[in-house]
Amino acid sequence: MKNLYLPKFSEQHSSSTYEYIFDLFKKIGLSAQYSHIFTAGSLLIIAFLLLLVVDYLLRKFFYTALRKIAKKTSSEWDDFILHNKVHVQVSRTILVLIAQQVLPLIFIGFPVLTSAVGKILNLCILLTLYGLFNSILKTCRDILRSTKAFKDKPIDSYLQVVQIFLIFVVGTLAISLLTGNSPWSFLVSLGAASAILMLVFKDTILGFVASIQVSANDSVRVGDWIEMPKYGVDGDVLQINLNNVSIQNWDKTIVTIPTYTLLSDSFKNYRGMQDTGGRRIKRALNIKMSSVRYLNETEINELKKIRLLEPFISAREKEIAEYNKQWATDASSPVNGRRMTNIGLFRAYILAYAKHNPNIHQGLTLLVRQLAPNEYGLPLELYMFTKGTQWAYFENTMADIFDHLLAAIKSFDLEIFELPASDDLRLLIAEKDKIRTGVSL
Repeated sequence: MKNLYLPKFSEQHSSSTYEYIFDLFKKIGLSAQYSHIFTAGSLLIIAFLLLLVVDYLLRKFFYTALRKIAKKTSSEWDDFILHNKVHVQVSRTILVLIAQQVLPLIFIGFPVLTSAVGKILNLCILLTLYGLFNSILKTCRDILRSTKAFKDKPIDSYLQVVQIFLIFVVGTLAISLLTGNSPWSFLVSLGAASAILMLVFKDTILGFVASIQVSANDSVRVGDWIEMPKYGVDGDVLQINLNNVSIQNWDKTIVTIPTYTLLSDSFKNYRGMQDTGGRRIKRALNIKMSSVRYLNETEINELKKIRLLEPFISAREKEIAEYNKQWATDASSPVNGRRMTNIGLFRAYILAYAKHNPNIHQGLTLLVRQLAPNEYGLPLELYMFTKGTQWAYFENTMADIFDHLLAAIKSFDLEIFELPASDDLRLLIAEKDKIRTGVSL
């Protein structure tokens, strides 16, 4: 106990409050040692009650006033202040500053405790100031996010860089306070360990550089739909941080990938499709090639009854008639000259149907083409764009088109190619059995 206080009060301090309470305990017969202890204890209780009163007043009036202002105003910045608890950090800083002014006077008779309490309070001020700056940074981030210019920018990456810098500064100052050494000596010692620091913060450095390049090149934004099959990514970007990017897939799973993979690996960004306002349909109908043939005049007249196809058939009839007349085509063989085919008219019908479909974008590429024949028949591909990009809208529009075409193809005496099913094989075997039985009889 001898090292924690000074027995002769008058030689060590001049605090009138402390002296007054000290004299009171002396008058009731306590020794100098116990008078110091009880004086410090009494003042400590008074200081604790004072801090409780200040904290209550701050919560009662300061917090309430901020909430009322936030509710009345139409701006969002005051809501962000409340959300990030800036007011709480301000009140904590005020309480620590009051404690810093009061507590050294309480332990003025205990030099060792005064020094230790002073260091602790300085450390508390450092931590509360860090909490205050951190809350202010988060508020600035939210304010920037609410603006159109920064809504889809990787602001979190830059915030984390500033936070890391603040942590480094606070850590350096804290070590300086606890050890009593200059912060510069600590920084000099870190210079020798720079290689180790580079190794430890390798991912952070790569992520920071990647965030800057992604933002500068505008290759990825928050809200973009990206696809990276290598990492199982197919969904919307939720967040771009310093070290990782969070993507929510369409099955609602969330995939996290390192930020620098956006530079080192390739990915598909569907932002261009969304900005254009049209989503591509690229699907083929496989036509059975044995069903492709020329049409006679009766069949052509029957197809003229199709309203969308009648203008095309009339114009094509005139064109074919003039051509055949010009070249004196021998009509005895349908191969001579020009003739209409069922697949040609079906292709023309699909194009006319797409041009009159209100869900198909008429300002983008719209065509119906034949691909190279293969073992699955003759692919007749539809290449066009829907007016909307929403997934459900796109799928419904495409399904409606192909529902109609699969039903309408019979009017052109065409068949869709299908691989033989089990029923087809059984019917074929049954017919062969009938033929064999009939022959044997």
